[in-house]
Amino acid sequence: MASPEEVKIPFWRVPHEVRLRVRYAETDQMGVVYYSHYAVYCEVARTEWLRRLGLTYAQMEATMGILLPVRHFSITYHRPARYDEELRIESWLDEPPGTRLHFRHHIYRESELLAEAQVLLIFVNRETWRPCRPPDAFYEALAQAAL
Repeated sequence: MASPEEVKIPFWRVPHEVRLRVRYAETDQMGVVYYSHYAVYCEVARTEWLRRLGLTYAQMEATMGILLPVRHFSITYHRPARYDEELRIESWLDEPPGTRLHFRHHIYRESELLAEAQVLLIFVNRETWRPCRPPDAFYEALAQAAL
């Protein structure tokens, strides 16, 4: 029988948390966050997920020749977010990273789930715009972060 020490959640499945406050410009006339801003919130969360690995989109594009375009985005809204509320976004990968990154995002107001999003990104060679494997530096950063 396995001991609790032997059962480890892979690093990429552990949710990373980002907090942000809803700005007035992100709301509609009713004071509710306009639906398109949720995609931006998820982008902020993914950027910070990468940053905790010690990587940035800019670094991957400039020095590694890698782009990460969004191939698919879907969201389910449960409750509206409103002006000046603090949101908590949890982000993790839904499957082991390979030529694609399948992110899951949960957006909360305190403990109340407001929205769930799924985003599929593809590693693409900047010059050819063809799918490619992630750079070794990505896997090295992932392994280092798991320590």
